[in-house]
Amino acid sequence: ELQLVESGGGLVQAGGSLRLSCVASGFTFHDYTIGWYRQAPGKEREGVSCIGSSPGNIYYAESVKGRFTISSDNAERTVYLQMNNLKPEDAAVYYCATTKLYSDYDCRNLDYGMDYWGKGTLVTVSS
Repeated sequence: ELQLVESGGGLVQAGGSLRLSCVASGFTFHDYTIGWYRQAPGKEREGVSCIGSSPGNIYYAESVKGRFTISSDNAERTVYLQMNNLKPEDAAVYYCATTKLYSDYDCRNLDYGMDYWGKGTLVTVSS
């Protein structure tokens, strides 16, 4: 059974940092793409970042580029999202997701095709 579990959320002051983790089980982790998404109250869900299995298959939303870094550890079956210089507008529930339809799913298709989701981890940023 494919399962994704997020952790690492919490409360941080503006300018601070958090590292989110997405631990995967039930599929061949290193073959597949995992994306990070967030949803703030009253806002639509947005794709934040994504990483696939091939070099260059990586994505950052413009709003987080230069501040967030996505990485993966195949041995630990985990994708991380290092979030630096956090801003109040980064506050949201953060989710990770994947698809088993294609290996190395193109991260440019972050907003399509993801059908396995974690339950989310809450990030709160105080000003």
